[in-house]
Amino acid sequence: MEFIDYYKILEIDKKATQADIKKAYRKLARKLHPDLNPNDKTAQEKFQRINEANEVLSDPEKRKKYDQYGKDWEHADAYEQAKRNQRSSSSGNRGSYSRSSGANEDFSDFFESMFGGGGGGFRGGGQRTSQFKGQDLNATLKLNMLDILEDQKQTLDIGSKKIRITIPAGVENGQTIKISGYGGEGVNGGPKGDLYLTFEINNNTNFQRVGNDLYKNESISLYKALLGSSIEVGTLIGKVKLKVKPETQNDTKVKLKGKGMPVYKKKGVHGNLYITYKVTMPTNLSDKEKQLFKQLSELR
Repeated sequence: MEFIDYYKILEIDKKATQADIKKAYRKLARKLHPDLNPNDKTAQEKFQRINEANEVLSDPEKRKKYDQYGKDWEHADAYEQAKRNQRSSSSGNRGSYSRSSGANEDFSDFFESMFGGGGGGFRGGGQRTSQFKGQDLNATLKLNMLDILEDQKQTLDIGSKKIRITIPAGVENGQTIKISGYGGEGVNGGPKGDLYLTFEINNNTNFQRVGNDLYKNESISLYKALLGSSIEVGTLIGKVKLKVKPETQNDTKVKLKGKGMPVYKKKGVHGNLYITYKVTMPTNLSDKEKQLFKQLSELR
């Protein structure tokens, strides 16, 4: 298994704080989002990578294991358990897996033997037998954007199995999540494989989504822009009233805090909605209206 440097992917160093990780992820997600790069497979692959990196590094427990075990971090618990089993088995010289003080020691030989190499793992009182991790599975789930405003449960047909999972609100188009232990069966007591589920989110709304934020254009008449008015604007969860200030200019942008998409795995937290006013010019002017506009131009 090739080592993937999650820190390099997010363009941060190993001393990065959780706030640094969050900031770096958001910056790259806005740049590489599939909705902004619809025909760029390289950008989509990078987007999946940064999601994977963020999934690990934003979780303190996963990050600790990754920092200690590198590419084998997912098997850290199994390594520790095997080491404890060895200590409690016979005191003969049967390969005691002790770890030196070096922080960057490579545990690949051990993990390959236990989860997919030819060496095998230990079972029982030290008897050696080949163990293999089950096959990883990949699946794609298509959803509409309105489907991901709240957590929802779905039953997936994976091969001959039915898997019931909870999909967190706010998943993004192109995002891949790993569901541990839902892949193929392990061999000789080896662990089950994992399921990698990629989401295809169809934007069935009139909003543009960038990360957790939404963007929408709203047309207002020249008269409302000049004199000010109140208008109703639709959001994903209903309508809100906005006050248009007098002398509002074309392309003026207003922010509706918390009216965007739900933030993935953060209950009750939402992005923002940005409304851009598009001032529409009157057409088919009557002679009287033309005369009034002429008088106004002369006053100006």
